Amino acid sequence: MTDPVLAAIRRRRVTRAMTDEPVSREQVETILDAARWAPTAGNRHLQRYVATTDPGTLRVLRMVSPGMIARPTAAIAVCVDHGLAAEYGFPPENRGPWIDVGTATATILLAAQAVRVGAGPVSSFSRAAVGVVLGLPGGWTAELIIGLGHPAPDQPRPIKPARLTWRDLTQWVPEDV
Repeated sequence: MTDPVLAAIRRRRVTRAMTDEPVSREQVETILDAARWAPTAGNRHLQRYVATTDPGTLRVLRMVSPGMIARPTAAIAVCVDHGLAAEYGFPPENRGPWIDVGTATATILLAAQAVRVGAGPVSSFSRAAVGVVLGLPGGWTAELIIGLGHPAPDQPRPIKPARLTWRDLTQWVPEDV
């Protein structure tokens, strides 16, 4: 494989243990700049980001985020601006904004790898508490938090180490003959 993007996708891993070495603000800003290029529904950019490298904020964030086991030294919350979504005519049940969260997250994870920072998405957290901790504006909700940090030398093993092929994950329609 010679394409650098495909090579990066294959190399990227979730970082489950991080050192206490700080992630620089420049690295976080580079990651955020990459995130703005993620595809969005109708190029509307209904997702918003809240970033922190503040140890106190991160400590409280971990307290309300049981899924944040890696002890990151930086974090980016990927949020949806529901007020803006409503202005564009998206009904509350429309999934477009959450698809944007997914594309932004994938972009952030690859950008973190590019600047040699480990990353791990966290979905287990109290949305209300995270909103207070991060001071989210009205109408914004945190949908995912990405912890950032330098990978520790020893990483916990994945829960289920499986190497599936694309064939294991794909169904052709009509069925391939």
